[in-house]
Amino acid sequence: MKSGKLGSHTSAEVSNVSATGFWLLIADKERFLPFADFPWFREARIRELMNVELQSPNHLYWPDLDVDLSVESIDHPERFPLVSRVSSATTVRPRNRTQGKSRVQRSARRARN
Repeated sequence: MKSGKLGSHTSAEVSNVSATGFWLLIADKERFLPFADFPWFREARIRELMNVELQSPNHLYWPDLDVDLSVESIDHPERFPLVSRVSSATTVRPRNRTQGKSRVQRSARRARN
């Protein structure tokens, strides 16, 4: 593996933040990361977004947020769809008969008895 040219500097830095996402400058190319595609950053503080490390030419890491991303996932988010690990067939059932009812329904039932 060869080292980079002397004087060349490869880094990543956040160049701008908006309500819909942020711009990330990697080497000489600026990329936009919309919060819709990258929801892990939506509630992040500016200083947490700014603390980004380019750990390799294709690997970014935000240590304050514990988020790892490949540059490819930024360039082609459609190839990396967000998928929930919770099954849609999973239902939550109350433990007892009154737990799933509202306080008003329980009070009305007690008043009738």
